[in-house]
Amino acid sequence: MSRVVVTGGAGYIGSHAARALADAGHAVAVLDDLSAGHEQAVPKGVPMVRARIHDHAAVRKLLVDHRADAVMHFAAWLAVGESVAKPIEYYQNNVSGTLTVLQAMRDAGVARFIFSSTCAVYGEPSRVPIDETLDKKPINAYGETKLTVERALPHLERAYGIKWTALRYFNAAGAHPDGTIGEDHGDEVHLIPLAIRAANGGTPLKVFGEDYPTPDGTCLRDYIHVSDLADAHIRALEALERGGPSDAFNVGTGTPHSVRSVIDTVSRVVGRPVAWESAPRRPGDPAVLYAAADRARNELGWRPNYTDLEVIVRHAWQWHKSHPGGYRGSTTNH
Repeated sequence: MSRVVVTGGAGYIGSHAARALADAGHAVAVLDDLSAGHEQAVPKGVPMVRARIHDHAAVRKLLVDHRADAVMHFAAWLAVGESVAKPIEYYQNNVSGTLTVLQAMRDAGVARFIFSSTCAVYGEPSRVPIDETLDKKPINAYGETKLTVERALPHLERAYGIKWTALRYFNAAGAHPDGTIGEDHGDEVHLIPLAIRAANGGTPLKVFGEDYPTPDGTCLRDYIHVSDLADAHIRALEALERGGPSDAFNVGTGTPHSVRSVIDTVSRVVGRPVAWESAPRRPGDPAVLYAAADRARNELGWRPNYTDLEVIVRHAWQWHKSHPGGYRGSTTNH
């Protein structure tokens, strides 16, 4: 059993990781400032400290009080478009904040770090599927901040002995299969929840570009179930516990789906058409992004359990249907 502090553990992916850790018998504590997360998403019985990752004293105190031997770090800003408009804020949060967490780990003697990274570190890929050897050329501040941390980690390992794993996600999607936790962003940017909202009478979905060199003209992306992402974090932790080397891994299914196919799937699952309208391409949106995740399979023993897009959408719909207002108004932890 490990003793793990999950930063950003009240957020979308962090709450699923905290739940998976608790279900696997690990001792979990969460640190979150609730600027984007929801206290109701933290698993029942898991202690949470409300603090910013920039607060070195608070982070260090939680690490010491919890007798932590590992940190899973999810507390980052993630909107690509916003990162282009607010690069200073993104560097302050995603780089400076992460370094404060790592400094607190050094000072508290915590030597294992699982980092929530992104496929955005690759930028415009020169080939697909994308494997870990591809050149890292981010095209936005979000991707740059994640790559900056990745590049710092080997130096921190040499200096302080902090072993690390960076997991480069593709498109996180879905919700916990039991419907208790799911995706609730204040300013939603992800396709599946936006399509679900549009099918339920919300604002029509914008499809950015229908003239890409793909079978139906819309972008192709790799949608990875959030519970499979959580499982990848546990596998990464177990590998470090066994003495495995620090490394970076892609986490995706290896199967791309177009925006139009997602819309069709949401319409079928929800039982109503998704209202959508065409919009111009967004700068920097590659036509095709999907993972080669062989390294994670071979070295971490990780396999995605939910590779069917319809299952991913069904889990998302189940959560949205049972939480029509999101977490707002909910008072109980799951």
